[in-house]
Amino acid sequence: MGKGDKKSRKGKIAKGTYGNRRPHKSNKAATTSEKQNAEK
Repeated sequence: MGKGDKKSRKGKIAKGTYGNRRPHKSNKAATTSEKQNAEK
């Protein structure tokens, strides 16, 4: 369960791939920035 494990986050970072454990963008960051822009 380290860099050699394809299913773990560290393994995906080491291999340079994405998936459920390592999505391209997190939804939380997008929603918080959208809320801040809406308030202004």
